Amino acid sequence: MRGRREGQQDLFIIFNPEDRVPMDHPLRRIKRWADRVLAEMSRDFNRAYSHTGRPGVPPEQLLKALLLQALYSIPSETKLVEAIEYNVLYRWFVDLPMEQKAWTPEAFSMNRQRFEAHDLFRKFFDRVVAEAIDQDLVSADHFTVDGTLIRSLASHKSLQPMAGTNAAASKKSNGDDDSNAPSGRDVLVDWKGQKRSNKTHRSTTDPEARLARKGFGRESHLCHSGHVLMENRHGLCLDVTVDTADGRAEPRNALRMLRHVKRRHDLVPKTLGGDANYHPGPFLVAVEEHGTTPHVPIKAKKIRGQSKQAQARRRAKMRMKTRGHLVSQRIRKRCEQIIGWGKTVAGLARTKFIGHVRIENSALMCGAAYNLLRMSRLASS
Repeated sequence: MRGRREGQQDLFIIFNPEDRVPMDHPLRRIKRWADRVLAEMSRDFNRAYSHTGRPGVPPEQLLKALLLQALYSIPSETKLVEAIEYNVLYRWFVDLPMEQKAWTPEAFSMNRQRFEAHDLFRKFFDRVVAEAIDQDLVSADHFTVDGTLIRSLASHKSLQPMAGTNAAASKKSNGDDDSNAPSGRDVLVDWKGQKRSNKTHRSTTDPEARLARKGFGRESHLCHSGHVLMENRHGLCLDVTVDTADGRAEPRNALRMLRHVKRRHDLVPKTLGGDANYHPGPFLVAVEEHGTTPHVPIKAKKIRGQSKQAQARRRAKMRMKTRGHLVSQRIRKRCEQIIGWGKTVAGLARTKFIGHVRIENSALMCGAAYNLLRMSRLASS
């Protein structure tokens, strides 16, 4: 029998959002783990907020909303709040009652400075990693490190010559008008006959961004350097950092992440895999002094000298023939899955923030979302 459409809705409707979410939905495990981590951060939240005044949006809801943004590829916080307003699944995940209106997007902006001052993004990510360690999903035997470029929010038009450089002098002497000048500004954007480089130019929008490219013959963009530390057994992300894309950031941040994981989780890996960008001798010496064996490809040219750096590069070159090195290099490609997920799903291909601190906090939330999703899949297998 054909059903009839009801044109008038009921005045009162009672239902539990818990009943509308399937029991096998992956967000159930993610929510359970996220709630457990956030409950452990209660003291951190108490220190970040005042005990007097009007109650604000609970920080637990804001952090879980940012997890939703990464998991469901929501492009902006405005779209995120709009989706939470009408989506029952999202309301259930962030524990927002059905009769309560969602907060405004400005709540993220007003609370972000407080979160940064108390390092709540980093603490949340570290507690997610600690939860994975407690569930025996992290192995301290073999780690992998890799880096990538994160496009800056700034465009090429924001590049201006730095004071005291030859480019600034030639720019000042050129009085020709240019239709490419930004509206509302008296600074001309005349690139004719001018070579732009990191030594002579800086972005007025994002001064910490640098011109970088993925390879020879590729176009250059204003970028930041992102870095990921992965454990090899289950492919979980143990640390994320963002630094200046100066061509030397990968070894520097690999050591920074190794030291952080040792200090925070007391994990010292037996081996550390990496690509050819991690071949410098000082980095290899520092990794060996850390108690870890580096598995890094070394170029075939002859290594000269008897310094500690040269000897470390010889040892790394000899290890290239071992089975352990070959396994590390094969599993190293899993680290690119974390980077690829962060760029294609979580929206890190081009950042929405300015400065290393805020970009790193955004990357930490993406890493936490990836770990929670990965942990839910491992638990169900």
